[in-house]
Amino acid sequence: MKTAWQIKKLGEILNLEYGKPLPEEKRKFNGKYPVYGANGVIDRTNEYYYNEQSIVVGRKGSAGEINLTEKMFWPLDVTYFVTFDQKKYDLKYIYHLLDDLELPRLAKGVKPGINRNEVYSIDVEVPPLSEQRRIVAKLDKAFAAIAKAKENAEKNLADSKELFESYLNGVFAKPGKDWEEKRLGEVCKVIAGQSPKGKYYNNSGKGLPFYQGKKEFTDKFIGKPTTWTTEITKVAQAGDILMSVRAPVGPVNFATQKICIGRGLAAIRATKLIDKEYLFNFLVKHESEIVGNTGAVFNSINKAQIEDFSVSCPNIAKQCAIVAKLDALSAQTKKLEAIYAQKLADLEELKKSILQMAFNGEL
Repeated sequence: MKTAWQIKKLGEILNLEYGKPLPEEKRKFNGKYPVYGANGVIDRTNEYYYNEQSIVVGRKGSAGEINLTEKMFWPLDVTYFVTFDQKKYDLKYIYHLLDDLELPRLAKGVKPGINRNEVYSIDVEVPPLSEQRRIVAKLDKAFAAIAKAKENAEKNLADSKELFESYLNGVFAKPGKDWEEKRLGEVCKVIAGQSPKGKYYNNSGKGLPFYQGKKEFTDKFIGKPTTWTTEITKVAQAGDILMSVRAPVGPVNFATQKICIGRGLAAIRATKLIDKEYLFNFLVKHESEIVGNTGAVFNSINKAQIEDFSVSCPNIAKQCAIVAKLDALSAQTKKLEAIYAQKLADLEELKKSILQMAFNGEL
């Protein structure tokens, strides 16, 4: 029931005060008080600017983001902090109210910012203080349960990802006695990329799709092209493994069609001596180990260095068996990830719906 609720402008309920710059020399890693930026604590200091618990609202950058503060804190100049009449309003009620209003949607500009006058002009319905506190108690209880459920879902999501990683690590950590160490150049053809002249680039689909580096990489198959070229320099075929050869060095994806590759990529074409899916998984596992003769990780790597990379090779039948196991485990992992990701999304929606119920007087 909302019989005692009143419609007010948000500016009648609270003030958004400007934060203040804090000189670098006053920032202390182990300082007593938190320093708030637009989206939370970013530093510590031994001085405080405000000595009451409040709500920091992002003013620039992460504009509209809100954070409940400690009792003494320093809000930087990219923030506002909330002041209000404590005899009429409850701090946590205001916090939940601002959360429900989704202030980030008010952000404008190249570097997003919010205008406090626009915030002040929002109409809200407010109950008496006793009802505010009752609502807060209910929200705290509901949100604590949601937070626990999210924590469990996030752990399950992390565990599902680790399941695949653990098996992948185990496969290559202990090669069998019959496995052979081969130079990559012995079992593959390596094609170093070469960039065409810029005047031949287009975004209208003329010529071959052109990829310069790992910008379009996904978890396995390279994404859709955004650039084409009518000057064809070096070509990768569908099914070739593409390796990023300029920082970051080592990430791999599969080509899904015939493409032109620039100097940020190399194509690795498996011969009949190695299964391309097996090689892909091997390279994923050993990405951090792509090093030169000096043992230093490269900011870039050339064709000869790729060809010299050592690959542990069981027989083809064993390679295919490993790939089949990895594919099955990957499918299972992705299914679990989708379940837990959906659970997290559902919990976030539940939180929003509970907030809406609270401010509709339905709790």
